[in-house]
Amino acid sequence: MSSQVQKKYETLLTRAKELTILQSATAIVQWDMETKMPPRGLNLRSQQLALLGLMGHKMITDPQTGKLLEDIEKAPEFNGLTSPHKRNFHLVRKAFDEATKLPEDLVFETAKQQTIGVGVWKKAKAAKDYNMFKPELKKMIELRQRAADILMKVKGVKTPYDALIDGFEPNMTAEMITAVFDEMRVGLIGVLKKVNNSGVEPDTSILSRLVPIETQRRISDAAMEFIGYDTKSDNAGGRLDETEHPFTNGYYDDVRITTHYHEDRWVSSLYSVLHEGGHALYEQNCPREYIYQPIGSAASFGVHESQSRFVENMVGKSPEFLVYILPRLKKIIGNPLRGVKLWDFILAVNEVIPSKIRIEADEVTYGLHIIIRFEMERDIFSGKLTVDDLPQVWNEKYNKYLGLEIENDSEGVMQDIHWANGLQGYFPSYALGNIYGGMFLNKLKKDIPEWRKELKKGNIKPAMTWMKENVQSKGALYDPADLIKGITETKLTVKPFINYLEKKYGKIYRF
Repeated sequence: MSSQVQKKYETLLTRAKELTILQSATAIVQWDMETKMPPRGLNLRSQQLALLGLMGHKMITDPQTGKLLEDIEKAPEFNGLTSPHKRNFHLVRKAFDEATKLPEDLVFETAKQQTIGVGVWKKAKAAKDYNMFKPELKKMIELRQRAADILMKVKGVKTPYDALIDGFEPNMTAEMITAVFDEMRVGLIGVLKKVNNSGVEPDTSILSRLVPIETQRRISDAAMEFIGYDTKSDNAGGRLDETEHPFTNGYYDDVRITTHYHEDRWVSSLYSVLHEGGHALYEQNCPREYIYQPIGSAASFGVHESQSRFVENMVGKSPEFLVYILPRLKKIIGNPLRGVKLWDFILAVNEVIPSKIRIEADEVTYGLHIIIRFEMERDIFSGKLTVDDLPQVWNEKYNKYLGLEIENDSEGVMQDIHWANGLQGYFPSYALGNIYGGMFLNKLKKDIPEWRKELKKGNIKPAMTWMKENVQSKGALYDPADLIKGITETKLTVKPFINYLEKKYGKIYRF
């Protein structure tokens, strides 16, 4: 790379760094909104976040950035750039091309509506009143539709919904997802039927015994220590707080997670901490040399989800981990777990039963929750559904796929924060994360056959080191499909995940 091109490239990265710092500051403001902000602060916070969003948009769309991109692209040395250099250039170019087509008023209104929409959603959910939330949801969908119509042309995709999906899962389309989800649905329903026909009935009452919240905080500490997510030392890069909806937020050295405690569902917080901790470790394990660069981030939201659900389910709900953790839980919790037998505990934790609430769904039925949301989003942005239709269609799909009767919209169409927050296109990444995770697990078993034996002894390091070296250390060097093929030498397939479920639950439910 010539000194002239090198200088332009370094200037481009300086701009990328400034944007990253702004975005990380925005993330902390959002975290504060969910954890510490007083109720009256909502209107001011909506304007703060809208302004920060507009500032970020102006930074991305600065004509000087466009000039730098053009100069580097035209330079004879461009084709000789290293893969990381080219990838950084590609990611900046993609962000620039897309953002320059979005009007500033649309960016501002969307950021403002996100904050207002979430605030109204919280009140409407508490009141079980969809009509209270519906006008705000309609505004958000209209804003996202406007953006999708613009981005569809920029990204060169077939549909507006494809443009939204690409923002979370690069180069993935609704058509591709429909094909893999159709196969996934058949596989999941097949496993569910075998479980239902097994005659095995777990006693889950041991998980609903009352455990004080202060005791649950000690369980959270033990879980974070086990996976290596540091919130306690002088060099800690994380912290745990409490919110209505658990989430992870942050960047490299400041990555924060939240959970929600229920005295009569103590296991819920344990697994939300493991899940969010898995997300946090991915953020913290991106290569140090990539910090502030576009490649210093996750490959996609689906790959991110593969890491969190690996920790939560493939580790956290495995019989091997439960063998290790039960005696320790008994020491922390005391009387509520006295006399609980290991196999009863394994069965209870791995109960498979259709649930109305996505975040509390078991491994087998979780994907069906996502398929429902994906199909509805796809139909919203193709004009087949309106905001008025959503509650009824939601309830019909839950009855068809999960055999459940939804009693109110708070446990139905309003249960998730995502649509209020303008995250249409995000939901498919959750189920794709399970599929990616199944493929990664298949390769992990071949590379480190003894990893489960180590887990039984309380040693998660072999598995987490493998994930760090093979997945997390790649940052955003590759689109998800290329990353997965590079690691597993296989194209996207749901079979490893379904096979994992068949083997695990076949042993537990004896089918």
